[in-house]
Amino acid sequence: MLNQLEKPLLPQRSWRQIVSDFGSTYAANALIGFIFAATGPVAVILAVGTRGGLSPQELASWVFGVFFVNGLVSMLMSWRYTTPLAFGWTIPGTVLVGPALQHLTFPEVIGAFYVTSALVLVLGLSGWVKRLMAALPMPIVMGMVAGVFLRFGLDIVRALQSDVAIAAPMVAVFLLLSTKADWGRRLPPVIGALLVGALAVAVSGRLDASAVGQLSLAQPVIQAPVWSFAAMLELVVPLAITVLVVQNGQGVAVLKNAGHEPPVNAIAVACGVGAAVSAVFGAVSTCLTGPTNGLLTSSGDKSRHYIGALLFGVLALLFGLMAPTFTGLMLAAPKEFIMVLGGLAMLRVLQGAFVASFGAGKFSLGALVSLLVTVADIGLFSIGAAFWGLVVGFAVSWWMERGDFLKS
Repeated sequence: MLNQLEKPLLPQRSWRQIVSDFGSTYAANALIGFIFAATGPVAVILAVGTRGGLSPQELASWVFGVFFVNGLVSMLMSWRYTTPLAFGWTIPGTVLVGPALQHLTFPEVIGAFYVTSALVLVLGLSGWVKRLMAALPMPIVMGMVAGVFLRFGLDIVRALQSDVAIAAPMVAVFLLLSTKADWGRRLPPVIGALLVGALAVAVSGRLDASAVGQLSLAQPVIQAPVWSFAAMLELVVPLAITVLVVQNGQGVAVLKNAGHEPPVNAIAVACGVGAAVSAVFGAVSTCLTGPTNGLLTSSGDKSRHYIGALLFGVLALLFGLMAPTFTGLMLAAPKEFIMVLGGLAMLRVLQGAFVASFGAGKFSLGALVSLLVTVADIGLFSIGAAFWGLVVGFAVSWWMERGDFLKS
């Protein structure tokens, strides 16, 4: 099975070469990717875990697992393949866990995490994952990606309506730095928006001081799994689908659209291993992230994008070790600050997703259906809309655009 794993196309960089490749653009991309990962997605974990009756210690352990473990995976894989490969956790999978915690114990859910990791690992080693990805037309996949990313662009508009004092200066500075190329090279537009937004939050007195916790280190909780047939039946297959098709599908499509050749089978194997280690701390399954990798590849030289992924991994490690402190700091800011920052950072990625979906002329109807089903955000059988966007888009294209399959 190991012969199914892709070999690196480029040699691993030495420490001296990594230092030489470093640049402010990649540091900025890494910072924004990290801020994105450490805000909204963390809120999903906290919301799901709180409703499921998890203790603060169990929630902190979950956050530690998804950042520390996946930070290590990101660094190792990005260095190994000299490619930006940022790993996180399946957000749709986290949402799936919410209803399960209403009638299953947390150890039973953790048992399902372990079995999911084994299934993902076997599928990666078998090579089936890469064959599945190759069979899906890229415009249809990117239609799903555009549907997932569209909400980030809409967040800018919503934030301008709900909190113009914070949102408007951020958008204005972003547009100014994007228009003035010389200025933008000295100060990346998204970082300029970040700094101006932070200043606007401070000046307006909108920082919630009570939410800022004291400096403290994470104390992971290790729980023994319970093997429950009910938990396996409810969670394992949907979790594996969200990892391999929905999340990894987004990540691979985004990286290919940026000109990279991600090692699909090796990524699945890394997800399987990462998920097993994360489960030790009660954390949901590992996946290749779409939005973060989109941010890491949004600007700069393609050959140096891996630098951003390495820096992202370092930040994830630090966040995992100090999760309680950083979580308090981020939750202290108004939600509009995060909405605008994430939306501005994703604008070019969203534009690229639409171009890849409809610019080639092939599979355009399937791409449109994939986009619409994903944007509708209606799940079925405990599986999120992004998966069904792929399925329905492929089915419609197979029925209505058969000639495009023959040409590809």
